[in-house]
Amino acid sequence: MGRPTLRNVIETAMAPAVWGGTYLLFTETLPATHPLTVGAYRSLIGGLLLFAVVRPARPARADRARVLWLSLTNVTFFSAFLFLGASRLGGGLAATLIATQPMVATLVAWPLLGHRPTPLGLGRALVGVAGVALLVGTADTSPDLLGVLAALGAAGSMGTGTVLLKRWQRLGTPEAVGAWQLIAGGALLVPAAVALEGPPPVPDIVNIAGFALLCTIGTAWSFAVWTRGARALGEDAAFLGLLSPLVATCLGAWVLDEHLVGLQPAGAALVLLAAAAGALGARTKPMSTRRSGASLPSKG
Repeated sequence: MGRPTLRNVIETAMAPAVWGGTYLLFTETLPATHPLTVGAYRSLIGGLLLFAVVRPARPARADRARVLWLSLTNVTFFSAFLFLGASRLGGGLAATLIATQPMVATLVAWPLLGHRPTPLGLGRALVGVAGVALLVGTADTSPDLLGVLAALGAAGSMGTGTVLLKRWQRLGTPEAVGAWQLIAGGALLVPAAVALEGPPPVPDIVNIAGFALLCTIGTAWSFAVWTRGARALGEDAAFLGLLSPLVATCLGAWVLDEHLVGLQPAGAALVLLAAAAGALGARTKPMSTRRSGASLPSKG
């Protein structure tokens, strides 16, 4: 596989940018009292829509365990940890901790891809975390140990899943792998949603419109784009994920009149700087330092 191009970077960045609108969509159009249920619906319906379009073949028997790991890390664990952390910490501290995902991806890429972390890579990850911290703020948050562990778990699961997408890039087309991840990950999330939240509420017309937007552009399309981009960029794709809190903050200012104040503009600038540095690193990293999935051991 050749060096990632500017087009790879721009297309990949579109997915987290779209995901940045998920919070506003969730709070304004969906049943916010059932976050796990919304997560399960989103994954299952989005996966089935993607499946209907691409009609992927079933993964080979030897690849099914890998697809299951991708489903758990990128969909099931991430969604569960994300909602648990946000509910116990509040959005500010949870978002800051989850923004450590690029650091996780940078470290995990060493044993899984053979990409030794560099001071520059770790430095830009810390810059991104600092930017998100300034954006969301934590002044009124009382830390909770379980919430902290859950938020870090969300960062760990998605950061690891992003690297695994690079390692196991020969499992199938991005659309096929994305569809199977969403379906399996959503199905595994359903029991937890039912056990913790009870029966799902009956959706009204606003809920249906919100789900339609969330499951199509916000899930089926964006997840296929992200899967393709993570394969090309590897751990550097995690830096583009910092665009999500930036977009969420901008939408809050535009739609809900929640304007950037104090040090938030500086935080937005740091997030953009970290994302741009990660994208530049993906394009300029010599191919000799990138081990392809085919060159790695078959197990793991």
